[in-house]
Parts: sequence; C-alpha cells; structure tokens
Amino acid sequence: MPLRLFHSSGDLMADRRFEFARDLQLKGDLPAAADLLEQALELAPDFTSAWFTLGEIRSQLGERDKAIGAFRKSRESDPDDQHGAHLHLIRLGDAQLSEMPKAYVQALFDQYAPRFEHVLINDLDYRAPSLIFKAVVAARVAAKKPALFKRAIDLGCGTGLAAAAFAKQVDHFTGIDLSAGMIKQARATELYVELEVADMIDGLRGKTDASANLVVAADAFVYLSDLAPVLIEARRVLAPSGVLAFTLETHDGSGIVLGEGLRYAHSAEYARGAIAKAGLKLLTLEPASPRIENNEPVRGLVVVAEKT
Repeated sequence: MPLRLFHSSGDLMADRRFEFARDLQLKGDLPAAADLLEQALELAPDFTSAWFTLGEIRSQLGERDKAIGAFRKSRESDPDDQHGAHLHLIRLGDAQLSEMPKAYVQALFDQYAPRFEHVLINDLDYRAPSLIFKAVVAARVAAKKPALFKRAIDLGCGTGLAAAAFAKQVDHFTGIDLSAGMIKQARATELYVELEVADMIDGLRGKTDASANLVVAADAFVYLSDLAPVLIEARRVLAPSGVLAFTLETHDGSGIVLGEGLRYAHSAEYARGAIAKAGLKLLTLEPASPRIENNEPVRGLVVVAEKT
C-alpha cells in the first residue's frame, strides 16, 4: 500500500503526539491513541492528519458518531480533502455516494508511484492489463478484424503496464493520468508518444473526434462512480470500429457501491446499461479478477465495447 499521507500541523509538540498516537494505533492500543490525538488537536485545532486518523480510530472502536465528527473536521480543515475523509463519510452513511476528491486520488498515487509496479506485480498478482489485452484480441478475432491499432489512449495509465501489454499492437500511445508521479514513471518506459497529467475525463475532452482506435483503462474506472461521462467521451474520441476496453470491480447487488478498499464496485447490470446509454456496442463482459487483496481474489469484470 502507499505511504500514509501526513501534513504537519506546524506545531512540533502536536506532531510528536501524532507520531506517538500512530505507533499506539498500529500496536492496537486504540483508546490511548485517540487520547493522544485529542491532545494534539488541543495544540493544533486545524491538524488535518490528526482529525483524519482520529476518525479512523473512532470508526475502528465502533464509535460512529465520533468518527463522523472527526472526518468532518478533517474535511473542513482541508477543503481539497487529500486524505479522503469524504469517502469514509460515505462508508459511514453520512454522505451520499459521489465522486472521489481529485486531490485525494492525486496524492494517493503521487506517493504510490515509486513502489507501484513492485507492489502490484509482486504482492497483489496484478493482471488487469493482460486481462484487457486477451479480451481485446479475442473480440477482434471473433469479429474477423485485426488486433492492431494506429492510435491508442491509456486512461489512468499509471506506470505504463497497459502500454507494455499492447506495445506490439499499437503504433502511437497517449497516456493520461492525474498523478504527476505516475506520469514520471510512465515516461521512463518510452512506450508513450504523448503523456498528460490530467483527469481521465478532462484528458479525453482535449482530444478531437474520432482520433483514437483504442481506449484502455486498466483498474482505473474503480476511481469513478458514474461511468457515463467517461464512456460518452471515449465514444466521441473513438473512430468507427474503435474499441474501448477496461476492468471494473464488481459486487452481487445492483448499481454502484464504495467498497472497503475505498474503490467503487459496479454491478454487471450497471455496466451493461452504461455501455448501452453511451451508444457503444458491448462485445465482452466477463467475470475476471484484476488482483489479489487480503489473500483473496478481488471480484471484477473485463469489458470490451465497440463504436459502431
């Protein structure tokens, strides 16, 4: 997992109390950790990291109302919400399901970037790019069309694992990622002709109509709740017979939920409906696990659609 986000309070004593509290939290002494955080917050009332950690601890202790209060204070002290307090408020039932704070996603992956590939490949058995590659090739073979693409866009490109999977199939790869740290790692692969630090939807909006033959998103749409905007933009950017391929996390119910891992899970029914509403033709929607988490396969879907 990425390193834990920490913003100093600017008060040395408050920061030290926070550090001691984190040690106690990791050792399992949650009441003592909460007490130290309360002391730190008396010294620095706008200490975002302390409010956020206090919210986590109150939640672990089953103190829902106190957890909500702490997460609200974390969000108030940092309106950009780099810690992602809003997501915890959704999980606690205090906020409606909505999109992730962009600052949270950016901070998360900027920290994660140097260790991203090592953790995914060696610890999490990450296979979203290979799942997408195999599904795209199978769909093109079934349609008696070549699995070769002149121009491709990699949404949420990360360090470049999807581009590596498609390297022999694509002439010109553009990578888009919200994290500058990830873009730096992707640039080092020399797999991309173009790289952009941008939100996925904003990045697509900057592209001309029918300018891509393939759009891929490996484990990226799990950070979007509503898929309609990105699917509509992907369809616009795709040339006729162009392909969109992506992975999702899924669940047994209907619609969209925010899972324990703070990623969105979309039902198969929702995915089918979103593809149809975007005006795309669904070619593939199959169960497929993109990674291992807590020693269990994460339930997922691999989806391939075409612009007709």
